[in-house]
Amino acid sequence: MSINKVILVGHVGKDPDVRYFDNGGAVANFSLATTERGYELANGTKVPEKTEWHNIVLWRGLAETAEKYVKKGSKIYIEGKIRSRSYDDANGNKRYVTEIYGDTMEMLDRRPDGAGGSRPLSPEPPDSGGTQAQREQKTRPSQSPNPPSDTDSASDGEKADDLPF
Repeated sequence: MSINKVILVGHVGKDPDVRYFDNGGAVANFSLATTERGYELANGTKVPEKTEWHNIVLWRGLAETAEKYVKKGSKIYIEGKIRSRSYDDANGNKRYVTEIYGDTMEMLDRRPDGAGGSRPLSPEPPDSGGTQAQREQKTRPSQSPNPPSDTDSASDGEKADDLPF
């Protein structure tokens, strides 16, 4: 068995380039920078910070979402897989490119309305039915009318109230 999974958190290097196809599909391409902090070794040697640039590819609804919300400088979380391909450039030279095909994207910047927090974005269109309060109620986890008591069992004999979550 093998797994091809990539998780990146970084800043967008350019506004997404979104193209639409005759069949209604969409693809978005943009660059994402991830930076490892510099540090100093015990012997005094300084290791500078290192920035890597990643080519991000998003398809269908996620591409349309990126077109609306992702801008140069945005901080985002991307989860997906690595794909490599080659092509011949205009001079006939073979070129190789490695891309991240995103399956999940989450905005990590503060909201423009000042509410703070992150904005999860998915390829699915948002539910537009009902008022804002009704939509928020649908997305909140349901709460049990009977909260757990000290006598409820938990793993390793711990009380339910002692759990860190």
